[in-house]
Amino acid sequence: MPLADLIRPTSLDEFIGQNHLVGPGKPLRLALETKQIFSMIFWGPPGVGKTTLARILARTVGADIFELSAVSASKDDIRQIVQPKNKSDRQAKLMTPILFLDEIHRFNKAQQDYLLPFVERGDLILIGATTENPSFEVIAPLLSRCRVFILNELSHDEIRQIIQRALKKLHTTMDQKAADWLVNMANGDARQAISLIDNAFTLYKKLTVDTLKTTLQNSYLRFDKKGEEHYNTISAFIKSMRASNPTSALYYLARMVEAGEDPLFIARRMVVFASEDIGIANSSALLVANAVFRACETIGYPECAINLAHGVVYLAKSPKNRSAYDGLRLAQSDVKEFGNLPIPLELRNAVTDLMKNIGYGQGYDKYTTKDLLPDKLKGKKYFIPIKNQNDQR
Repeated sequence: MPLADLIRPTSLDEFIGQNHLVGPGKPLRLALETKQIFSMIFWGPPGVGKTTLARILARTVGADIFELSAVSASKDDIRQIVQPKNKSDRQAKLMTPILFLDEIHRFNKAQQDYLLPFVERGDLILIGATTENPSFEVIAPLLSRCRVFILNELSHDEIRQIIQRALKKLHTTMDQKAADWLVNMANGDARQAISLIDNAFTLYKKLTVDTLKTTLQNSYLRFDKKGEEHYNTISAFIKSMRASNPTSALYYLARMVEAGEDPLFIARRMVVFASEDIGIANSSALLVANAVFRACETIGYPECAINLAHGVVYLAKSPKNRSAYDGLRLAQSDVKEFGNLPIPLELRNAVTDLMKNIGYGQGYDKYTTKDLLPDKLKGKKYFIPIKNQNDQR
């Protein structure tokens, strides 16, 4: 059994952190003391106790808890919870079942719409967990039926308490230097700290800075969404499309999909790429990228991976032209250097008689070939047409 499960708290008295929610007189403690459990969403960074709190709530009130991940869950999974095959067992229990839906932000709109009536009717109590702002990721009708609780990153002292609990379970010790390094590395994420202790102890039977650092290179941490590998992979993905190499772009896409990367994150990068790198060489690329984003938003995994692949090949094979992007950056540089330079009078909108009298709008010709930049920038060129970098593959 993983160390994280061995030391997982089973009551609020054992729980470390989130005192604003579980301390005396605080909302979650009051809910447990009165056994009044309602649908809620836990919003907070990874490794701060969202899953543990859901399990404690269910255990305390004696409710069945069904844990699903929105990455892989389907409508059938939800249907089996509210319409079990053995209805007599469910009817014998007085407590409504609890659905703990991890990464609820990964549920697309259609899936959330399907879930809504079961929450409305009280067929189940929903406890959602998310690292993303639920205001943007959860549909309004579902959000309005849940209370949102914000969980905070664990403090250094709280991480130290969790480390000590793990060491006690393993009947081992760690020197102060190693403990300080681990606390800083965990960055408020208890799961990171516990997993690293578990793996380092399994491999080396001792916990030092060196063994912890060596263990950190193991693959189980290689695609942390805040870690270096995350940025390395998306960088390789973008550069492969820029090089008009659909094969390598598909490979890096597959790595992200298999690692559970948010499809909307990938699709957003594709929308940016369509204008930044392809630009006016193929304006339809922006339409395709936006369509892929919309497909990911409405369909979700696993099927939207096909939409991503379709878009990636299209973008990789499109000719490239960065002149619009480069022109924007040149113009922004001058804006930062020179500030709000006076706009030529002929381009100003004369909305009052006074403005007309002092020359606003005078001499304006909508089809003029004159330089329309402020006087200080006359003669500047931001849009410099370049030859398309056509696909040679």
